[in-house]
Amino acid sequence: MKTSPLLAVESIHTAYGLSRVLFGISLEVTAGECVCLLGRNGVGKTTTMRSVMGLTPPASGRVLWKGQDITGWPPHKIARAGIGFVPEDRRIFAELTVWENLDVAGRAGGRYGHWTIDTVYELFPVLRDLRNRQGGFLSGGEQQMLTIARTLMGNPELLLLDEPSEGLAPLVVETLRLKIGELRDQGLTILLAEQGVEFSLSIADRVYVLEKGEVRHAGLACELRDDRELREKLMAL
Repeated sequence: MKTSPLLAVESIHTAYGLSRVLFGISLEVTAGECVCLLGRNGVGKTTTMRSVMGLTPPASGRVLWKGQDITGWPPHKIARAGIGFVPEDRRIFAELTVWENLDVAGRAGGRYGHWTIDTVYELFPVLRDLRNRQGGFLSGGEQQMLTIARTLMGNPELLLLDEPSEGLAPLVVETLRLKIGELRDQGLTILLAEQGVEFSLSIADRVYVLEKGEVRHAGLACELRDDRELREKLMAL
């Protein structure tokens, strides 16, 4: 018997003003999976995430969360329903300390569960060491860890990660890959948007390859990982 998806995106079309970006994107994420949206810049990965989160609502199609149509819901209501979003631009509070950023997120989240300041410090020990430092004085990698930790403070059931490795040094990228893998292994459901192929395929269970606002390929991550010819055909990598 097939398990019902936690998240289902059904043929969404999304535009910014008169500029259409998504042309009938459909995807599913089942509880406990790590699913990756893979593709170059500008193919619609971020817009898909924003459509799910209600930041750029689809013009047509549906977004279903646990079977309920949440298309058009405001972002704060979607967050309280259990979807957490880590944006590409790491919107931390630069003038607040690490601890204050986490405390504010925990108070605003409205959900209770495993994630507290102590448990996110266990996942990211460097944040414990930097807890009294203002966010604006953190490195790019430290800010990315703080952004993920802050989102976890809302105790989401689904974590949307938009380009987490973008602009980071290779050593930091590897640290993030391991941490995201830990979250997956703990059972957190993850939808990841990435253009880093090796990064994505090492942690994802399934992938959707996007091109020009459409799904060009959907399948198991191991298929792409083990088949260079298929990767080259899909992405010229």
